[in-house]
Amino acid sequence: MIDPLYSLSGFVVGLLVGMTGVGGGALMTPILILLFGVHPATAVGTDLLYAAATKTGGSLVHGLARSIDWRVVKRLASGSVPATVVTLAVLSHFNLSGEAARSLITLVLSVALFATALVLVFGGSIVAAYRARVSELDAKRTATNTVLVGALLGVMVSISSVGAGAIGVVALVLLYPHMPVAKIVGSDIAHAVPLTLIAGLGHWMMGSVDWHIIASLLVGSLPGIFLGSYFANRVPERTLQVVLAIALFAVASRIAYDHASTASAIFTAFTRRAAP
Repeated sequence: MIDPLYSLSGFVVGLLVGMTGVGGGALMTPILILLFGVHPATAVGTDLLYAAATKTGGSLVHGLARSIDWRVVKRLASGSVPATVVTLAVLSHFNLSGEAARSLITLVLSVALFATALVLVFGGSIVAAYRARVSELDAKRTATNTVLVGALLGVMVSISSVGAGAIGVVALVLLYPHMPVAKIVGSDIAHAVPLTLIAGLGHWMMGSVDWHIIASLLVGSLPGIFLGSYFANRVPERTLQVVLAIALFAVASRIAYDHASTASAIFTAFTRRAAP
């Protein structure tokens, strides 16, 4: 059955993604954790497969518009796919419903959200200054750095489901300063499809995916994305980005605070148990 509250959340996230281009993971995963009380591991796994479905549609649109550089996608995937497999192998040794996994996921998630918020606020200025100073990059170094960026995204996304959106786009802009923005966005979305799909399937095999939530989210998010894309040029993008950055910063602070409180409680319990 479709849960209207999840569908409403999916619609709101889809609307914001369509208007701003911010990755859904930075918005949906915190919503599932903080508003619906979903376990962080289940929230991440569910959001990864949800993102794989939504980004497939986005990549098809960019593919038809020929705004995907498949060379860049292959380089990113060369780093992200192996890193994702290794990260999933490491996670499989954790009890994903236990406190250790919860602490790891919330820590990486809060760091990724802080980074996304900073990119939303200062990314444009950083890119403009970088493009003004850098005229040409060494081709081999660019290829190597792209693979390394893919590996970093693979680790971040597999653990937190965040990173393949705003962070990935800014990284590509810095690596390919003369590539059209439309191709950078299209390449980032196309790369996110195999990344989120592989990571999501890995979480599903570990039992941290809720298909009922995915179905409810998709019912709301798909029309939300189309409507948000329609209003993208009719709403001040900068204002939305700043508001989103403030919201992400507040959410990341809350998650980090909860993580610190949990870690402190675990440490206190451990020291009491270890005391003679």
